[in-house]
Amino acid sequence: MTEPEHSREERVELALDLLAHLEADELSLSEVVDRIETVTTDPTLTRDILDTAELRGIIERDGGRIRHQRGGTFVRFESQVVQREGDFDCRRCGASISTGHFVRFESGELGPFGSSCIRKVLGRE
Repeated sequence: MTEPEHSREERVELALDLLAHLEADELSLSEVVDRIETVTTDPTLTRDILDTAELRGIIERDGGRIRHQRGGTFVRFESQVVQREGDFDCRRCGASISTGHFVRFESGELGPFGSSCIRKVLGRE
């Protein structure tokens, strides 16, 4: 997967928005990294995102577990997730999809995802 057409700062903010909107109270580090990899696969940037998320109080690290610190910021599927028809590759699993699901955050848009991957990325499965 190639990096999105965003600057480093934009990718950090997009990943922080994603982490702030996760619906799970606690995830393993690998599950959190799986979500961050929808924004970037750069290991250095991933570490920076985790450090920044902790500094901003979005997450708390406890060994290999990550606890979500913000409540009530879940993604509203009706207003924040848009579907577009086209020829897409899912940002999470790489599968070819004809309907892309995109999440709109304040910092930008993240996607496309397939119907099951969008739910996994947001912590609904």
